[in-house]
Amino acid sequence: MLTKRERLNKRGFDIIFSFVGLVFTFPLIFVSFLAIVISSRTSGIYAPYRIGRHGLPFKIYKLKTMREVNGPINSVTTKNDPRITSIGKWLRKFKIDELPQLWNVLKGEMSLVGPRPDVAGFADQLQGQDREILSLLPGITGLATLKFKQEEELLAQQKDPIAYNREVIWPEKIKLNREYIKNYSFGLDVQILWKTIVDS
Repeated sequence: MLTKRERLNKRGFDIIFSFVGLVFTFPLIFVSFLAIVISSRTSGIYAPYRIGRHGLPFKIYKLKTMREVNGPINSVTTKNDPRITSIGKWLRKFKIDELPQLWNVLKGEMSLVGPRPDVAGFADQLQGQDREILSLLPGITGLATLKFKQEEELLAQQKDPIAYNREVIWPEKIKLNREYIKNYSFGLDVQILWKTIVDS
């Protein structure tokens, strides 16, 4: 578990760098937003609910990269998902669609580094010691994000992506998120952020 001092230092780092990040990336976010609106004639922002700290839901902000469909929504996205738009493929490739989450960080709903927020049915269903993951704010990036940066490509290779995600990827993410908590340090956060930027 993080100490009170570690949480305060982490939050201070989040506030400073999310604000700076929003200032510098706003032109890119705005241009991408306009391109989505013009090409799809829909809202350029996608704001679904995700599970946050203490298992509470919150709205996460992303640039819209997928078409709206009728019927049940599949929460697992593969590389060749037909719902992904042409602009969306480009935005997802360079992780530009994730930039609006800097606003979630500034608001205190997320952190720059931490467990990725997931849909209901995963993090909110954690049991026993695994629930310590919910003591942290969800992050834009983290150890699991780095390991599964090609997650959509990996899922596209599976006969049953939904089962593979639940039975293989999700348990590994739990393991990595618990490892992050156990070994937490400011230096580890910086290392993860650096690798995320360099490997993007």
